[in-house]
Formats: sequence, C-alpha cells, structure tokens
Amino acid sequence: MSATTRTSRRTASRRRALRRRRIVALVGVAAAVVFAITVVGPVFHHAVKEVVLPLRHEDIIRQQARLKDLDPALVAGIIYTESRFRDQTSRAGAKGLMQLTPATAKFVEHLSGGSTFTVADLSTPQVNISYGTFYLRYLLNRYGGNQALALAAYNGGEGNVDRWVDAARQRGQALSIDAIPFGETRAYVRSVQSAASQYRKSYRAELGL
Repeated sequence: MSATTRTSRRTASRRRALRRRRIVALVGVAAAVVFAITVVGPVFHHAVKEVVLPLRHEDIIRQQARLKDLDPALVAGIIYTESRFRDQTSRAGAKGLMQLTPATAKFVEHLSGGSTFTVADLSTPQVNISYGTFYLRYLLNRYGGNQALALAAYNGGEGNVDRWVDAARQRGQALSIDAIPFGETRAYVRSVQSAASQYRKSYRAELGL
C-alpha cells in the first residue's frame, strides 16, 4: 500500500469520526431542546406567570365566589389590584388581601348577622376574602348588577357613586366608567376589569372556570 493511499484512508477515517461526533452532538442538542420544551418550559412559564400575575388562595376564592354568585376571576382581579395578593395595611387603614377598612368590615358583619368580628381577623385570608366578596355582592345588588358602578363604589365609596349616578342621569349620560368623574377611580375600575380578564385566560383551571 502506497503512502498516498494510507494518507487518504486516514483522512477518510478522521472525516467519518468527525461526522459521528457531529451527529452525536446534534442528537444531544435535540434531546436537550425536547427536555426544555416538555419539562423545563412549563415550569419556567408558570414561574413567569406567577411573577407577572400572581394567584394565591384560589381555593378560598372559588369557594366564596360560588357562595356569593360572583365571577372568581373578578375577585382575583380585585385582590390583585388592591394588594397584589399580599397581606398589608394601607395608609388609609384598609387591611388584608381585599383591602377592607375596619368600618366596611363592621358594616359587612352587621349585614351578615355576625357578632364575633375583630379587626385582626382581616389579616386572615378566609375572613378577608369572605367579607370582601360579601361586600362586592352587596354593591352589585345595590347598583343593579352594574359592574363598573359596583367597582367604583368598592374603591370610592357608595356616597360618591350615588352622586355620580344622579349627575349622569340628569345629563342623560349612560351609567358607565366614563360617568365616573374621578380619574383615580376610573383607572381603578379599568385595572380590575383588565386583571379579571387576564386571570380568566391564565388561571381557568385554578379558578374553576
């Protein structure tokens, strides 16, 4: 065998070995991609969703929404807008996940016939969401199912909304978000409705939708 032939064979052998290594590497990359898509991807997606749109206490939300005939996504939207699902107290004294003032909580206790409420109870998710959803149902009933007005009252108070309704009716204006004269409350209503829409899309199973 000539030296040229031996060199050609060695070159061909190296090329075959290089091709095999490339194929093995490509298979490894493909396997890693499949693993990322099937295993890591959903976990990563869920983690990102939780950061952008957190959800906690969904069992309580489902329970209380069912008892009060409410949209659980709307309840989640209120909690997100009010507290980002964190137990906290505002400068105005509103407390807990649904940011209820002690006065509102006592009003709810009176309407519901309760007699054991203490302000400290508002830090308990079960109590806070139960009272908050009771108040939301009360407001929806009070304003004939008009969600925009009920949310406006949740944020700005019933007295203010009553005045806005009277003024809108005198002008012949529709009872919509645009009838709310305070920009902060208009923004609040739109924020809750937008968040509710996102929860409805992202957490259907968790919210029982």
